[in-house]
Amino acid sequence: MSVEREKQIAAEAAAELVENGMTVGLGTGSTVAYLLPALAKRSLDIVCAATSPRTEHAARELGIRIEPVTSIDRFDITIDGADQISPDGWLVKGGGGAHTREKIVAGAAEHFVVIADSSKPVPALHAPIPLELQSFGLRATMRRIEPASLRDVPLSPDGGVIADYHGAVDDPAALSIRLSSTPGVVSHGLFPPQMVSVVFIGRGESAERTDYTFGG
Repeated sequence: MSVEREKQIAAEAAAELVENGMTVGLGTGSTVAYLLPALAKRSLDIVCAATSPRTEHAARELGIRIEPVTSIDRFDITIDGADQISPDGWLVKGGGGAHTREKIVAGAAEHFVVIADSSKPVPALHAPIPLELQSFGLRATMRRIEPASLRDVPLSPDGGVIADYHGAVDDPAALSIRLSSTPGVVSHGLFPPQMVSVVFIGRGESAERTDYTFGG
């Protein structure tokens, strides 16, 4: 079974959770690309907001109603992909550099739904952990978060510098606190299990569902 087909299966399963009247947060990445046509096909009366210009453009092309994130204070559901998923529900996100916006929209959702193919679950999280950094004082920030490296990519949509942390991830909670408390770190790609409602993993021709807080 191809990875692309597994992404499609997971995305289509998540799309079935969306109901008329919902406000929906849309993530970024290759798996979300399969979510958009699945949502468009259902022709629901929903309002969506996107975490990246690419997702916003693709959604509008499919006729999905998109509003600015700044006009929405909460989401009924946010659906997004992940780069790594640990057995206890920790996520690594931000391979595409949009993790700051993704975390804001996920955190504003009553239910955060993760969609991924079968290569994304891992026994334990590992580097790299994506970072978004302020350009002001960048060298000082990089020294504080060693080992880390800058990515040779454009700035984030909000002007942040994209980097990666390359150290150990033995204790994701402790690392999350360390990175969040470092001056100059705008956001990092560690998402705690408390944010996650349900995970859909495409395996073969079915979507394996794991519930964390969905419906709770």
